[in-house]
Amino acid sequence: MAVPSLSRRTVTRSVRTLGVVSASAALMLGIAGSAAACDIDEFSAKAECVGDNGVITVTDVDPAGIPATVTVFLQNNGADIQKIGEQVVKGSREGITITFEEDWEPNAEYRIHVEATPYVDEDIEPNLTTPATPCADDEKPPAPEEPAPTPSQSSSVPAEEPGTPTPSASESGSTPAADTSGNVPSPAGESHLAETGAGSNTGLIAGVAAALVAVGGGAIFFGMRRRGTNRER
Repeated sequence: MAVPSLSRRTVTRSVRTLGVVSASAALMLGIAGSAAACDIDEFSAKAECVGDNGVITVTDVDPAGIPATVTVFLQNNGADIQKIGEQVVKGSREGITITFEEDWEPNAEYRIHVEATPYVDEDIEPNLTTPATPCADDEKPPAPEEPAPTPSQSSSVPAEEPGTPTPSASESGSTPAADTSGNVPSPAGESHLAETGAGSNTGLIAGVAAALVAVGGGAIFFGMRRRGTNRER
């Protein structure tokens, strides 16, 4: 019994159909692989505090675990002014978090760039803005007021009033000594003579008086002796 031969048209149609199915399957697999590999939506960033220190964390929830390079930039007016750091992360379905130590200022802006060749090469949108409250409060509490001194603690000596002049050493040394000669009593007889101006003739007067007394005494003596002689005769 002869086997019926396939027509050329039938073979061509079968090959074409198989090619279409294969191409569709490859396309679906490629799309699925790309979707599962890495995507920018799988990355997120936060500004947090660890004690008094600020940090920036980036989390990767890529189930495929494709290595990705994460770079953090500090921005000002839309321009990068400082590169904070760069790290490589391999995500997981549960999420892997990496930490950048950064003592961020309140309301600061950071640009987070992710590169995972050939899947991702873009920034996390929008840019990260830090909280308005800093991690550490730099303001120190005011010092407690000292209690007012009690009467027992205060000094018993009154303080000198401002503006009261104090004697200097030169002033105290130049003060003349008080004259005390007027308070010393003078010998008797001298003060009166000094006041009248006759103190210089005292010796002369005393000599004349003594001579007169002697002359008078001699005259009386000779007179009495002569009277006695006359009586004997």
